[in-house]
Amino acid sequence: MKMSNSATMGASKRRLSSRGLGGVLREQRAKLYIIRRCVVMLLCWHD
Repeated sequence: MKMSNSATMGASKRRLSSRGLGGVLREQRAKLYIIRRCVVMLLCWHD
């Protein structure tokens, strides 16, 4: 888990220089939205 985390951190630093802070913030918000939707679906799942 730590290896993938450091790899994503390195990638996000590269993206920061190429797309700027706005693009990185938008991407993080999109990831949080997807994670939140998955959690809600898992919590509300009924068999």
